[in-house]
Amino acid sequence: MSTFGALNTAYRGLTAAQQGMNVAGQNIANAATEGYTRQRVQQSALAAPAQGLYGSGRPEAGQGVSVDAIARLGSSVLDASVRSASAQAAYAGVRSTALQGIEGILQEPGDNGISTALQGFWSAWQGAANQPDEDGPKGLLLNAANSLTDKISSGYQALQGQWSSVRAQAADAVDAVNAAATQVAAYNTTIRSTLNAGGSANELIDARAKLTETLSRLAGATVREQPDGTVDVHIGGNALVMGTSVRELELSGSQTGDALGSSVQLLWKNPAGVASADGGEIAGALSVLAPASGGIGGAIAEAAESYNQLASALAGAVNTAHRAGTTGAGATGVDFFTVTGSPAALGIAGPSSTADIALKLPGKGALDTSIADQISQLGTGAASPDKVWSGIVTNIGVQSRGAQQREALTGAAQASAVTGRASQASVSLDEENVNLLTNQHAYQAAARVMTAVDEALDVLINRTGLVGR
Repeated sequence: MSTFGALNTAYRGLTAAQQGMNVAGQNIANAATEGYTRQRVQQSALAAPAQGLYGSGRPEAGQGVSVDAIARLGSSVLDASVRSASAQAAYAGVRSTALQGIEGILQEPGDNGISTALQGFWSAWQGAANQPDEDGPKGLLLNAANSLTDKISSGYQALQGQWSSVRAQAADAVDAVNAAATQVAAYNTTIRSTLNAGGSANELIDARAKLTETLSRLAGATVREQPDGTVDVHIGGNALVMGTSVRELELSGSQTGDALGSSVQLLWKNPAGVASADGGEIAGALSVLAPASGGIGGAIAEAAESYNQLASALAGAVNTAHRAGTTGAGATGVDFFTVTGSPAALGIAGPSSTADIALKLPGKGALDTSIADQISQLGTGAASPDKVWSGIVTNIGVQSRGAQQREALTGAAQASAVTGRASQASVSLDEENVNLLTNQHAYQAAARVMTAVDEALDVLINRTGLVGR
């Protein structure tokens, strides 16, 4: 190595140490930045130049250090684990929230629940039977009947409102997926061009990783890394992002809860097709928005169908007994409840006048209360409306509890995955301080080498041959 080559070696050491200090400072500055992945300088030793045909053949020192890259110390395996856990946690969270909302609508147990209204309704029949010649107890019976039907109708309407709310949230999530996918494609373009130019795209990759995690949380997306630095994002095995191209999504079906039986699907745009989300908030929302299907359909529609079943069971049981009696106006075969149209929960209504209430059997005396006594006992049978409603409440409570347990488990799995990734990718201030000091000493040593070589050259160039003058 020539004398001037030693200066070049010292210079390379200076620049490498300076780069190491810059990277350590970057890590320290972003220690609290969400989504930041720590970086490290990758260095390698430069070998001695190859010997020529007439080389001396003697061993020679290398030519210093080379800064090969600034590595991003992330793990694709840990990133994939976080994305998968986030998708499952988001799915469970949406379902748990929806079922807890249904429980809130039921208001059971409580003074404002249907169970209390049913008890008041049966008690009102008993009160009317105790005073058949008085209009007051009959008026209280009408009020109890109207209160019961109002609670059934309002509960069904509340479920319609919840369905519309979840549908709107799902639509917002689809819009967010389309926006994030467009940004991922834009990052793919920038990252590829940056890497091709020999630059560092670590911060761009961090920003893109946050977007892909959002896509997983919303739609259960999976990510495939490509050799050119881009990523492909798939939903249900189909490409959402392929390099720099994006295929958008949309939701089908009604946008309001007026049609709880309508089907809502996740669809691809251009070319059209049915998309399948493997987890995430959208899949969770679609699962609770599905139509009722004999107890295995969407949670909201199944709950709404339960209200229809209660209304039908209540009207059927009361009307069967009421038709056998004679009303105050002398009519027979009259229904107490009327159910008009569909759904039954919104169409059920009681009589409009006390004259339409039948308390006695035909041909009996004015104080006969056989019908009232019979109806007042309808709440105690094995197939009574009370038993029907109790089964509905129990079933929803069991589903809600199960959904909450799953939410807790998936949340714990997500937290574990995030912690595992943080142990690999997050910044340790102690470690960065050590790196900073190490590179600082390396810089000082390289500077001292350069000073020593400079002084030697000064002696050789400026002082050699001066003796004896």
